[in-house]
Amino acid sequence: MTMYKLVIFDWDGTLMDSIARIVSSMQAAADHCQLSIPTAKCVKDIIGLSLPKALDILFPGASQSQTTALIEQYKFQYVEGDDTPAPLFEDALSLLKALNDNNRLLAVATGKGREGLQRVFSATQTEHFFHASRCADEALSKPDPQMLLSLLAELSVEPGQAVMIGDTNHDMQMAQAAGIDRIGITLGVHDREILNGYQPVAIVDSLIELQQLLLPVVEHG
Repeated sequence: MTMYKLVIFDWDGTLMDSIARIVSSMQAAADHCQLSIPTAKCVKDIIGLSLPKALDILFPGASQSQTTALIEQYKFQYVEGDDTPAPLFEDALSLLKALNDNNRLLAVATGKGREGLQRVFSATQTEHFFHASRCADEALSKPDPQMLLSLLAELSVEPGQAVMIGDTNHDMQMAQAAGIDRIGITLGVHDREILNGYQPVAIVDSLIELQQLLLPVVEHG
């Protein structure tokens, strides 16, 4: 696994510890719009999908005007209204730096919109680590493979030279459809049993463990 040329990361639940904030923001948005408040599990299961697709699943009876209001209110809650912490996971920065130092191409494939990704890039000062990124408003929603196929084309990388890192079934299914190896990580939404259903090459429980898989061990003589 130390030979991948391109490492593609999901964002929420993979590099950023933002699941709790997504859940509470979505629940607050539903409450504000006077719709049934979804359970935490239901919200977690749509994390990684584009926002319109996620709302179709969570609020199947919502009208177009209600959906528009939900989108506006969710974005407000996530950015300003909710103070649930959403830091990078421990060791995220050291992992990204180590991969860069070893001349790996890095990319992001996320259910966030471009505005949201740029905001967290800025807040975490991580944009310079990545050579490309695809967001949910630039391609078909996960688990469609379009995001990954587009990244491969932009970076001139063959499917066999890339690996997708993600915490949800949507990430694993997307990579499977694109013919890309995948590594599940248990920091976010789905557990080992669910991730294992998509034939990942590995499942890790931390970013340190991921780094040990992706980078050759340097022996000090």
